[in-house]
Amino acid sequence: MIRLLIAILLIPSFGYAQDDMKKKAFYTLINSLISHSVPEVKADEVESTDVVWLDAREQNEYDVSRIKGAQFVGYDNFKIKSVNDIDKDAEIIVYCSIGYRSEKVAEKLEKAGYTNVKNLYGGIFDWYNSGQSVVDSLGNPTKKVHGYGRTWGVWLNDAETVY
Repeated sequence: MIRLLIAILLIPSFGYAQDDMKKKAFYTLINSLISHSVPEVKADEVESTDVVWLDAREQNEYDVSRIKGAQFVGYDNFKIKSVNDIDKDAEIIVYCSIGYRSEKVAEKLEKAGYTNVKNLYGGIFDWYNSGQSVVDSLGNPTKKVHGYGRTWGVWLNDAETVY
């Protein structure tokens, strides 16, 4: 627990901290928050272009940027009926900022009978930090990513963080 606290408080504040140290601290934080209750996929492991992307962030976060083709489902007000049009055997990847909210939505999808659901480990933050693109509401590439809050936004590298 002490290491986690140090990682959260110190690593992001050092401008000269090594990228791999920051990444390790980020993954330590994620692992302390998620339960690994559903299959996970990392940004660099996504192979299929025929993925159904579900964004489990809130509307204001989704409006800033998203993974191309992602469907907004939200978290606080997520309803299974919002995905009734998706085949229960389709490959679905759910994401949020870091993976906590998306894990909870993925659990609900599995409980509802969806058979190929994954949580994007590290969420849109790790997706962006891994060099993957995000798009704005018009579908144009952007460097803007909603930081969820100032405490969380420190984990985004080289993004135009919006709060």
